[in-house]
Amino acid sequence: MHHVPSLSRSILLALSLLSACAAAGASSPADAPPPGAASAYLTARFAAGQGDNDFAASQYLRALEGDPTNIELRQQAFITALLAGKPQAVELAPMMADDQAAIMLLAGIDAKAGRWEQAETRINSLPRQGIAQILHPLLIAWIQAGQGRTDVALATLQSAPDAQRLKALYALHGAMIADLAKKPAEATRLYRAAIADFGGTDYQLARHVASWQARQGRLDDARKTLAALAAAAPEFAIALPAVIERIAAPAITSPIQGMAETYLTLAAALRGQERAAFSLVLTQLALDLDPDNASLRLLIADLHESRAKPDLALAQLNAIPANDPLIPLILLRQAGLADRLGNSETALKLLDQIAEAAPDRPEIPTMQGDLLRQKRKFPEAVAAYDRAIALLPQPPVLAHWPLYYNRGIAHDRAKQWTKAEADLLLALKLQPEQPFVMNYLGYSWTEQGRNLARAREMIERAVALRPNDGEIVDSLGWVLFRQGDVRGATKYLERAVEMMPEDPTINGHLGDIYWAGGRKREAGFQWRRALNLKPDADEIPTLQSKLRDAAGF
Repeated sequence: MHHVPSLSRSILLALSLLSACAAAGASSPADAPPPGAASAYLTARFAAGQGDNDFAASQYLRALEGDPTNIELRQQAFITALLAGKPQAVELAPMMADDQAAIMLLAGIDAKAGRWEQAETRINSLPRQGIAQILHPLLIAWIQAGQGRTDVALATLQSAPDAQRLKALYALHGAMIADLAKKPAEATRLYRAAIADFGGTDYQLARHVASWQARQGRLDDARKTLAALAAAAPEFAIALPAVIERIAAPAITSPIQGMAETYLTLAAALRGQERAAFSLVLTQLALDLDPDNASLRLLIADLHESRAKPDLALAQLNAIPANDPLIPLILLRQAGLADRLGNSETALKLLDQIAEAAPDRPEIPTMQGDLLRQKRKFPEAVAAYDRAIALLPQPPVLAHWPLYYNRGIAHDRAKQWTKAEADLLLALKLQPEQPFVMNYLGYSWTEQGRNLARAREMIERAVALRPNDGEIVDSLGWVLFRQGDVRGATKYLERAVEMMPEDPTINGHLGDIYWAGGRKREAGFQWRRALNLKPDADEIPTLQSKLRDAAGF
């Protein structure tokens, strides 16, 4: 069976925490609310378990109205309201005396109002353990910077309990504090210390360092810093010209933004799936301080996407203004999310916008080709892949194999096998023993009755590399069948159906094998099952014809 890459895979190929957070991932039982609030409470728990914090918050708040003294219920209402960005989180925070997220939210409110001493008192009340131990010196330093006490702020970071273990993190924030206070010598020393430990592939670090270099008259160094980031993170390259154009503008212009950057840095470091809910708490605290931060909204979108919430991810990206220097990257992400939500026409329009702004970026026509191929517009997909390949340096290198593989698939589906075969062979030359390419090429030869020995050899190797891939196991059974080994084919096709029981093509193949082995009734069952599994339109007449032949048995 052909193994066709999904859009998301194609894109990838191309291109002792806070106690409050325990409530973010899954609701823990609160004290039983009174009968009038029970329905809202149960609905809220279910919604929170599904990751729908907006609806969960509204229901917890409704339940809380019926039971206002229930502490556990209040905490659930607060944390879901915070995650959903609802103003009720601010209203509930003063009643959450021991909740660390509430303390930090209130400290941010104080800081925005210029109540720096009150903000410092709140942050000093945080326990010195877990993530709060890392956050505490960073937040206190920015608060001290807000008070104009730059030297004290830098000393706070230098004497932090984790100063040695997290020296790059503290050096970066110290550099930004010194930079904001117009202390160039200290800023230079600290930026260099941060670079030495972080390396040059962290976006947050790179943009701060490059901005500093540009403002010191070292524009070439700033460009090199950003170019190194683009080389390590190719997706960023699409926004590189716009970022370079505005690189002299400082990324941090106030201590408030510095506090937001603290939360953003830690949220990015803890963004793994098992800590996504915790990262979302930190990003919401940051968003309350710096709602115009595009990098922050990008991270929140990534976190929502990792939790299978593409609609929430798209909402975050839609809030970024069109004049932001990262907008080409934003549009690229919006296109991917729109496609995930079934809006492929919108995705294609977004990609057209990016192509106009960045005509030299091959990943844009690559994504257009992927979308068009999924919409079964194969000649148009080939044209898009042609545009992408024309933008690649020649001769092709290892990293280019997915593009030739994808164009080969589009050529094949457009009934241009000679061109498809050339692309698939080139992809295999660039990436020898690539299981998906070996499978596609071997299966295609099998379907054509050509090169069966070589096809079998390639597919056997693909199975060895991916033994649990039902499509590739199906291909091995099919080539064995074409070589006359019905018994061997049956073994592999039955295994493939176990792996992918809802696949119409594999079920249809198993029916063919059963028919050849004299198992007529079982063959009819498999063909009927394949027909019920909604196969491609061009497979339906063949299955119906086979079922008519099987009707007499």
